[in-house]
Amino acid sequence: MNDKQHTIQAPVTVSGIGLHTGVVSNMTFRPAPVNHGFKFQRIDLPGQPVVAADADFVVDLSRGTTIEQNGARVNTVEHTLAALVGLQLDNVLIELDGPEPPIMDGSSIEFVKALQQAGMQEQNALRNYFEITSGITYKDESRGVEIVALPLDDYRLTAMVDYNSPVLGSQHASITNMDQFAGEIAPCRTFVFLHELEALYKQNLIKGGDLDNAIVIVDRVVKDEELSYLSDLLKKPKVQVKKEGVLNNTDLRFKNEPARHKLLDLMGDLALIGRPIKGQILAARPGHAANIAFAKKVKKMIREASIKSVPTYDPKKKPVMDINQIAATLPHRYPFLLIDKIIHLDETTVTGVKNITLNEPFFQGHFPGNPVLPGVIQIEAMAQTGGILVLSTVDNPEDYWPYFLGIDKCRFKRKVIPGDTIIFKCELLAPIKRGIAKMSGQAFVAGQLVMEAEMSASIVKKDA
Repeated sequence: MNDKQHTIQAPVTVSGIGLHTGVVSNMTFRPAPVNHGFKFQRIDLPGQPVVAADADFVVDLSRGTTIEQNGARVNTVEHTLAALVGLQLDNVLIELDGPEPPIMDGSSIEFVKALQQAGMQEQNALRNYFEITSGITYKDESRGVEIVALPLDDYRLTAMVDYNSPVLGSQHASITNMDQFAGEIAPCRTFVFLHELEALYKQNLIKGGDLDNAIVIVDRVVKDEELSYLSDLLKKPKVQVKKEGVLNNTDLRFKNEPARHKLLDLMGDLALIGRPIKGQILAARPGHAANIAFAKKVKKMIREASIKSVPTYDPKKKPVMDINQIAATLPHRYPFLLIDKIIHLDETTVTGVKNITLNEPFFQGHFPGNPVLPGVIQIEAMAQTGGILVLSTVDNPEDYWPYFLGIDKCRFKRKVIPGDTIIFKCELLAPIKRGIAKMSGQAFVAGQLVMEAEMSASIVKKDA
C-alpha cells in the first residue's frame, strides 16, 4: 500500500451518457492538492458548486449512489470512485457538465485507462489511513445482508452474492492487492435481471441503459412476444436470449463477473468514508443501501475515535510538515514560531509537536528557578497548530494571514516543563464559513492531557 498521498499529473476527460439520467456529459479528472480528497464539481450549474464524496451527503440509493451538497446533485458516483480507490489515488477534482458520470460500458475500466493515461503524481504528505482495530459489523437480516470489517495491515475486500438464480447461483470475488484492480475488477460491468427492466424504466431510471453498457441476466423462460416488447422498450431491432442466460450481449468477461462488479460497487461506495482503510472487508449480498449504511457506521467510529484518541508521536516517522514547511506556511518567525512539526493533517484535524527546552527565551524571566511553560505560550502554540489546519483549506496559504479571534473554555491541567514534548491536537467543531473557523484543541504530554480550549480563528487575504 502507498504511504504517500497521490493525485494525477494532468487533466483527462471522458464523455458519454449517464445510466439513469440519460444525459450526455463530459467528465474531467483534475489534479488536486494534498488533503483535498475526492470532490465533484458541477460546472454546468450557476456558481459551479462542489460536492464532496462523503457518505453524509448521500441522498438517493435507487440502483446507484447519489450525493448532493450546496444545492448540486451527482448521480451514480460509485464506478468513478471505485476507479480512483483502485488506483490508490487520494486527491482528485472531478468536473462534470451534467448530472451524472458517463456509464461508459457499465464498468470502471474506461475511467482507469483515462487516469493511467494522465499519470500518477506522488505528493508530500502521508496517507491518512483509518486502521480497523476490532471487528465492525453491519447486518440487515430482512435482506440477508452482512458486512464485516476485520483488522489487517492492508486493504482487502471479498463480496459474496446469492440471487437464488439458476443462471448466477452463488458467487464470490476478492481483491487481495490493489494492483489487481485494473485487470481483474475494473472491467466488470453492471448487471440487471430481465424481470427488473420494465420496472426500472417505469421508475424513470436507466434512461441511458443499453445492452452495450449492462449485462441483462435471463433467469426464466421468455416468450417471443415479451422479447418483442423488450426490443421496443430498449429501442433495439432484435433481442435474443443466449444459452448462458445473458440477453443479447457479449460473453461474460469473467465467470463471476456479477460478483466482481458487486465488489467494484462496494469499493466505490466505501470511498465515501473519506479516508483510505486498513482492514479486511467481507460482504455477503452487498448493495448500495447496505454499503452506505456500513460506510456511515465506520465514519461515526472515526469521529468518535478522533475525539477520544490521544495522538501518538513516533519521531522516526517523517512528518507531514517539518519546520521549514511550517515556516513557509505561517507568517511567524523566531522567537514566536512555536511549532516544530506537523505529524497529522486532514480536512478536519491537525496534530503538531513542540519540543520544550530550557533554551526557550521566555524561561529567562518566567520562574527561572522553577521553569514552567507559560500558559499563554501553550495557547499560542495551539493556535498556530490550528492555523495550519485553517490555511490548508485554501489553495495558496502564503497569500493569507491567520488571525486568532477568541478563546473559550480554556483549562490547564498539568504543568509543562523543559524536556517535555507537547502534542497539540486541533479539530474543527463546524465547517469553515466565510473564512471563520471554530476548533477544539487539546495539548498532551506523555499521553496525559495538560491543556484544552476552544478557539476561533479567521483567514484574511493579504491584499484585502
